[in-house]
Amino acid sequence: MFGSRKKFKTTKIDSLIGKNTELFGDVHFAGGLHVDGSVKGNVIAEKDSSSVLTLSDHGSIEGEVRVPNIVLNGVVMGDVYAQEHIELASGARVTGNVYYALIEMAMGAEVNGNLVRSADVPSTPIALTHESPEVSEEPEQPKEVMGMGSNS
Repeated sequence: MFGSRKKFKTTKIDSLIGKNTELFGDVHFAGGLHVDGSVKGNVIAEKDSSSVLTLSDHGSIEGEVRVPNIVLNGVVMGDVYAQEHIELASGARVTGNVYYALIEMAMGAEVNGNLVRSADVPSTPIALTHESPEVSEEPEQPKEVMGMGSNS
């Protein structure tokens, strides 16, 4: 019953950022990325992939994270977007919003921001357009502002 839950498939680690490594700049990847060090920039998986990001308890990311499958046990300072699955282990610390489709959160994990289910977020941004009213032939006269009388 409990063991029949489908987990995301384990992806091999294609890229590793070591414990004593500090990377400045955005990271774009496909496959598996394991972070033991520090990334100061955005971490983004290639679109339409089943990529997995694993952030160890020694790892940290200062920037936005956009990966389909995420396992966090370290510190993220920025918004996290998990299009498929996110697991927040007991050492996870997120300062920012977490957008998810499926979430697992262990006791001790911390999110300082909002948890937003992906179904609650519109997939396409809402276009905010302003339709101008009918233009009249006469130009509109300026309105007097309260407390700012004119000297006429």
